[in-house]
Amino acid sequence: MNFIKTSLAVVILSVTTGVQASSLDTARSIENKTNAASAVSQDKIDRNADASIAMKAEIEQIQEELKNLQVYHDHLARMVDNQTQEITSIHEQIANIKETRQGVVPLMYQMIDGLSTIVEQDKPIKHDQRLARIEKLQSMMSQADISDAEKFRRILEAYQIEMDYGTKLGTYQDKIALAGGKTIEADLLYLGRMAFVARSLNGSHYWSWNSQTKQWQALDSSEAENINKAFEMANNQVAPSLLRLPVSATVANVESK
Repeated sequence: MNFIKTSLAVVILSVTTGVQASSLDTARSIENKTNAASAVSQDKIDRNADASIAMKAEIEQIQEELKNLQVYHDHLARMVDNQTQEITSIHEQIANIKETRQGVVPLMYQMIDGLSTIVEQDKPIKHDQRLARIEKLQSMMSQADISDAEKFRRILEAYQIEMDYGTKLGTYQDKIALAGGKTIEADLLYLGRMAFVARSLNGSHYWSWNSQTKQWQALDSSEAENINKAFEMANNQVAPSLLRLPVSATVANVESK
């Protein structure tokens, strides 16, 4: 009877131990599955978080691009408005260009005539060059391939050259006609429009332009030193200093002073 009880107890203990072992394995299996599921879930969470961060960065980038596009759009709108105003202005200028040309073209002819008068009445400083310049301007006026603006610029440039003759000290070589119809090659010097003198190429004779008789008149040898000094100064051979030269002013110029 005791043996049966003992055997029964062993069997029950074995069954209990087996049940406990099976339960432990089941729990461990469940725990492993739970851990695996948690790892998968965490991985999904991490991937979703990364995707969320990337999406947020992309949204911010798109918002910045939209902001820049809005700024650019406003810039283009202002440019269009400005171009519209310019087009309106150009149309107005085109409408008035005929009237403008009708006033500018006669003015340019008058200015060229004024240059001719200046050269005709002035001392013959580079006379041939100045006449040639005026002839070019007169010929230019009938050329269709030169704009009115360019024509006006060249006329103003010619006036500037004429103004320079009245303020600068310069020298050049040219032929001069002396009394008796004799023509010689000489060195010429001008100091504005106040003095205009000539020197023979060998430096032995000197002349001054007489604005009243419009002829060259011989100078005394006592003027040689001052004239030679003026030539040296004009050619940058000596330092600038006070000059004494025969005055070639006309009566009108003297009275105006």
